[in-house]
Amino acid sequence: MSLNYVKCPVELAVDVLSGKWKVLALWYLQDQRRRFNELQRLMPGVSQKMLTQQLRELEKDGIIGRQIFDENPPRVEYYLTERGEAVKPILSSLFTWGLTVESAEDQNRRLESSPF
Repeated sequence: MSLNYVKCPVELAVDVLSGKWKVLALWYLQDQRRRFNELQRLMPGVSQKMLTQQLRELEKDGIIGRQIFDENPPRVEYYLTERGEAVKPILSSLFTWGLTVESAEDQNRRLESSPF
């Protein structure tokens, strides 16, 4: 007897968005098209190789698009696709939640440094 495993929607979403830099790249693409070097400047901790890999995976999954302009040197811009636009509310929720995490960390630092 063979059981077919069906992933739940959360697991599918995590599969698409997993990767240290994917969500951050999406964050910077949500409002405007950006070139590769601009993305890399906005994410100083990412290597060129890793950013390229993460962008390719997002493109393969249909979350972002890439437009190549016929110029010399060639210009490439990345943007959210229609499917990627659906990620915006998730990014907004992560931002809001991140503010609460930041606040909790600040409170913990104050408690740890308190002489009492």
